[in-house]
Amino acid sequence: MSRPTFDEMYAAPDQVRAHYQTYARWLAEQPPEVMADMREEAEMIFRRVGITFAVYGDKDEDGSGTERLIPFDLIPRIIPAHEWRSMEKGLIQRVNALNRFVHDIYHDQEIVKAGIVPREQIEGNAQFRPEMMGVDVPGGVYSHISGVDIVRAPVPGGNGEAEYYVLEDNLRVPSGVSYMLEDRKMMMRLFPELFSQNRVAPVAHYPDLLLDTLRAVSPAHTAEPTVVVLTPGMYNSAYFEHAFLAQQMGVELVEGQDLFVKDSFVYMRTTRGPKRIDVIYRRVDDDFLDPLAFRPDSTLGCAGLLDAYRKGNVTLCNAIGTGVADDKSIYPYVPQMIEFYLGEKPILKNVPTYMGRKPEDLKYILANLKDLVVKEVHGAGGYGMLVGPAATQAEIEAFRKAVEAKPEGYIAQPTLSLSTCPTYVEEGIAPRHIDLRPFVLSGQKVQMVPGGLTRVALKAGSLVVNSSQGGGTKDTWILEA
Repeated sequence: MSRPTFDEMYAAPDQVRAHYQTYARWLAEQPPEVMADMREEAEMIFRRVGITFAVYGDKDEDGSGTERLIPFDLIPRIIPAHEWRSMEKGLIQRVNALNRFVHDIYHDQEIVKAGIVPREQIEGNAQFRPEMMGVDVPGGVYSHISGVDIVRAPVPGGNGEAEYYVLEDNLRVPSGVSYMLEDRKMMMRLFPELFSQNRVAPVAHYPDLLLDTLRAVSPAHTAEPTVVVLTPGMYNSAYFEHAFLAQQMGVELVEGQDLFVKDSFVYMRTTRGPKRIDVIYRRVDDDFLDPLAFRPDSTLGCAGLLDAYRKGNVTLCNAIGTGVADDKSIYPYVPQMIEFYLGEKPILKNVPTYMGRKPEDLKYILANLKDLVVKEVHGAGGYGMLVGPAATQAEIEAFRKAVEAKPEGYIAQPTLSLSTCPTYVEEGIAPRHIDLRPFVLSGQKVQMVPGGLTRVALKAGSLVVNSSQGGGTKDTWILEA
């Protein structure tokens, strides 16, 4: 049985939605060979600039991960201003509540005492860091850069209407914003006339907002805090983004070996001698940040960093231990967090979620595996999950054994029919499923650029949009009113 879908561009096969009409008229006038040439030019430029993504599952002959170009689609995803305003309010509300939650977890744990989130869901969480208990961070902000994954799906019995849902919260080291920026630059380069015909809200100021956010949480009382981007190095899948953002902000890109701690302050080695660091935008996972505190075999971090951080002498963005809030086992509680901390009703809905740790939910999951999306609570990147309707019987039975063996390690959700957007594929233009990752910046205030990274599943019928699983990206247009 095919599921109803919501197409972003077409209300019906011959009926273009109002906010797409200017673009649709332009597209209809473009000769196919011109668009094919533009696709080739985009790919050539992206390859020349080095906008690639390392895929660790695929190995080259030397055993290293393969470098892939993330496919870029020329047809933009367009969102009207009124929809964006509502989504923006919902995102700010959600990220505020999540930051309050992380602060609470590492301080008084009021939400646990109130019986809303079970204690074992916190203390048994792989991302919980006891070292952060009682540590105060500037402004109470833990997730300075949050990437929230949004999907749109038809409302059951809603006469073709669809609603936005939050699918996932990414609060540790969310990636993808460089693709949002480069996709926009590419569209403006290839089709400048489109931006005079459509009032598309700008996103190019994101690096400025990011730098303002990072400076705003500096612990040092200085007019010019020193900010750096900490990368695991050039073999990391998102290294292009690390280098890109450092360059765009005009700050140093550093590796762990470039840093050292002295008298509980962090310094960077430079040709002019040591320079004190105030803020580290770290793209290194918690476990690798400090070999004295976490993994002793890590060469990616800096010995003594946790001590300097706990003493308030350096700010880490995002904070250590933030991952406790973006675990999939915590996701079902976010609507209650919003009510508990903010006294407000959630603006953005969660996808209905069944938790393997609950006996009744577990029974339902096991009885309906063929119809559900089942995810490992610590999984990421489209791995560690079962899409029931697309799975073989053997895959379903293998997953059943895994869930039965460790039920608390899994959640399940109904298979949403993600909205589609026309996309260039081998056979021409065809609908493909998409999601959206807006980036929310939290410093002295919460702000964001109008837009985000639209990811598209390029395989027909696929619901997995992740770059590591062969997904592509589109430019996201927020039309100004």
